[in-house]
Amino acid sequence: MAAGYLSRALLGTAPTSETTKKPRRGPVLEVLNELLAEGRTQEVVALVARLVSRNSELERLLQDAKTKGKKNEGVSTTQLKLLLDGLPANSDGDVAEVDARLRRSSGIDEEPPQAEPARPKRTRPARRPIPTNLRRVENVIPVPAPQRPCPRCAEARECVGHEVTEVIDLIPAEVIVRQDKREKLACRLCEAEVVRAPLGEKVVSGGRMGARLVAQLLVEKYYDGLPLSRQVERFERLGLEVALSTLADQVAWATEALRPVWRAAMSKVLGATVMHLDATSLPVLDSKNAKGIRLGAIWGYVGADVRDCGTEHTALCLYNSTGKREGQREGEIGPAQMLALRVGRTVADAAGIFDASFKRGDLLECGCNTHARRYFRKALDGGDKRAALPLAAFKRLFAIERRLKACTIDERRRGRQERSKPVYDDLIAWAIAHQPNEPPSSPLGRAIRYLLNHQQALRRYLEDGAIPIDNTVVERLHIRTALTRKNFLFAGSDAGGERAAIAYTLLGCCKLAEVDPVAYLADVLPRLATKKLCLRDMPALLPAEWKRSHPEAVRGKAAVTR
Repeated sequence: MAAGYLSRALLGTAPTSETTKKPRRGPVLEVLNELLAEGRTQEVVALVARLVSRNSELERLLQDAKTKGKKNEGVSTTQLKLLLDGLPANSDGDVAEVDARLRRSSGIDEEPPQAEPARPKRTRPARRPIPTNLRRVENVIPVPAPQRPCPRCAEARECVGHEVTEVIDLIPAEVIVRQDKREKLACRLCEAEVVRAPLGEKVVSGGRMGARLVAQLLVEKYYDGLPLSRQVERFERLGLEVALSTLADQVAWATEALRPVWRAAMSKVLGATVMHLDATSLPVLDSKNAKGIRLGAIWGYVGADVRDCGTEHTALCLYNSTGKREGQREGEIGPAQMLALRVGRTVADAAGIFDASFKRGDLLECGCNTHARRYFRKALDGGDKRAALPLAAFKRLFAIERRLKACTIDERRRGRQERSKPVYDDLIAWAIAHQPNEPPSSPLGRAIRYLLNHQQALRRYLEDGAIPIDNTVVERLHIRTALTRKNFLFAGSDAGGERAAIAYTLLGCCKLAEVDPVAYLADVLPRLATKKLCLRDMPALLPAEWKRSHPEAVRGKAAVTR
């Protein structure tokens, strides 16, 4: 149907002898007028109902097209309501009852209708104020020489002030040669020993690159996704010719120096109140493989120390040469070996790779409701509008979590029991009622099966205010890994994968702690290079702890407004 043009297929009329000879086609209004003139009101009502249903579907597809590429899994309240209103009434009394109960508990009808906002008049956007933390550099602009004499008496005019206009500009990066002049002191009265100032900050004692430059290398490679080959070209534009192997050596030495801090992050994650885990792939060069590339894995872990005053997160990445549950190389730690060291609440998806580990009584499996919701979203994308009802219930559950975010652990548990548990009970009842009539291989059947098979782990957050509703904190950790992987395509070796895991760990910790990674690495790397620190000093070098003694390194909005 285009431009209001209606086909007989959309009309849905039975093919009579008259319609067979002359199908009813044409603009919608003309067809409606013909049907009304013939007194066929029931067909008019059926046609309008089909048009409303088709319009709802088109609105959903339009919204999906607008968000395509943004990985937006959300469905607006208006879309859900349109989809639910377009569903036919269920003839099964028991199923209809659980449908109605879940619709009431989801609160979809309590939401005020979202009217189409009036289009505001086109106005120029208001300028944001220039941040006060940026350094001000004076740029004095003199009056041109012909305008300096007075036009009346021809005497030179004197400066009586300046009009100041602030313009945001950029001072280009510059590669410098830092000359470290180490002061030497000697006693002139006697021949005592001469004392010298300590060496300047470097990552390698015999190297020629400063700590800030090496920190920038790591951040641009593993956070900004700029491969070393492109960084070589950038240095050439700045006037420095440097070999690719030199930069690779600096990255190798820096990540090796950070290894003790990486181990401290592992200990902190294992001992956290809640541990999250998830994996993403990392291709690795392998000459023994027929394709020349083998698929390794970066296992991400996030430890959440939950307190009433807030939650402190610590990131950890481990490289595995395969996707198996146990490490295949010497010193490699797979997810099964990591879980063997863990006791307590652990959030993960329901992959079979974790089944053996979660059979232990002291390892508490907690499910990811975002993962469960994702199955219903796939069913909706596949055209099954019945998935809108459980999606509305999940929308209500996540809205309750947002309201309880600032509460204490006990307040959050009570709020979940009072507000979230009834919604979840109705959601499970709906899934049980629909499962017998739904093919297991259909998208909705798979969504229902996942929800019911793992409901104990998925509902565990309702009983404990410290357990989160989902596992998205570790999924977000892998976003940077996925983005940078698109640029450098693969790791050159298993050793390169290990270096990447160390870098992703510390940069992930900086992200979670809102710390400037360049400032952090430029301060920590020289201290590690001296090798005067012991293992008990490493936890204090993690970004969250380091931030307490370096408030000037806070990044983001907090740094701008400070």
